[in-house]
Amino acid sequence: MKPILILFRILVGVLFIFSGLIKANDPLGLSYKMDEFFEVLHLHFLIPASLAFSLVMNAFEIIAGFAVLLGYRMRFFSFLLLILIIFFTFLTGFALFSGLIRECGCFGDCIKLTADQSFYKDLILLVMILVIFIYHKRIQPVFPPKATNIIMALAVLFPIALQWFTLAHLPVVDCLPYKVGNNIMEKMKVPPGSTPDVYETVLIYEKDGKQQEYTTENYPWQDSTWKFVDRKDKLVKKGNAEPAIKDFVLTDFDGNNMNRGVLMESLPVYLFLVRDVREAGKGWEKKMQALEQQFKEGKIMLFGVTSSNKEQVEQFQKERGISFQFLQMDGTAIKTAGRSTPCLLLLEKAVVKGKWHYNDIPGFK
Repeated sequence: MKPILILFRILVGVLFIFSGLIKANDPLGLSYKMDEFFEVLHLHFLIPASLAFSLVMNAFEIIAGFAVLLGYRMRFFSFLLLILIIFFTFLTGFALFSGLIRECGCFGDCIKLTADQSFYKDLILLVMILVIFIYHKRIQPVFPPKATNIIMALAVLFPIALQWFTLAHLPVVDCLPYKVGNNIMEKMKVPPGSTPDVYETVLIYEKDGKQQEYTTENYPWQDSTWKFVDRKDKLVKKGNAEPAIKDFVLTDFDGNNMNRGVLMESLPVYLFLVRDVREAGKGWEKKMQALEQQFKEGKIMLFGVTSSNKEQVEQFQKERGISFQFLQMDGTAIKTAGRSTPCLLLLEKAVVKGKWHYNDIPGFK
């Protein structure tokens, strides 16, 4: 049993440290995935706390991973790990069997696992952690108490420092499709030789208190007593690939598509991403005013990008002392493009040449 315990401790400890580090590199990414779970489970009241949950969970995974490797307070940590992996297995099982969530976010955006891969991974971990929990009394500390305490203290401080840094700046390692060096137009294409997903439009109508789903082919057009309720796209055939960027659609406030003009522009294009202008940070105003001056001199192109409405944007521009044009884009796409509000992107013919957290926007003259 001892060799098995050692093997399981190494596997569980390393995997939890690795998983925690990847997600601590981008705690906002995990919080967005939590929002998705909360919405599907109708736990909307938890959404405001999703970032706090993300920070705590990432830190705990790293701390617990080191504790298992070191044999530190195994009764306590083996119990918490067992509770955590049961919870994870429930979530990944829900994602798999409900079909409502494609990815669990177990390894963030750096290593994407399908729902079934995540579920079976958690099942294997559940078995290993259960064995560790049952036989935790046989596990002895690897190092003397003083050395163990020092390592555990560092294991606590490191994820705190890492997550503070990534929130105040940007992820240390950018795993998003909008990372520096990527061509947005190329990332919007389905890989050569792949088959895209096939969707069918489903129309939901109601009659006599009963709802019924129809397609455009079998809807009873002659019966006007049916009342329209909703419309959704239903996956009919799963493809074997999808583009890395599938929701980059820029429009002006009149609904005109601006993608071509932005992505094909010969001048450098700066996109000032502000998902919700009511939640924008401060301290960037003078730098953006200087950048706007370059735009007025014809040296660059500059656009704001937001999911807020026109009235909110106009008020925002007035309060922050900026006047360059804002375009609209889906909020999820903006969150994917930049992990801060605001975030500045530099494009040169659709290639991302720079990305800055609003705390790190460079000075422009």
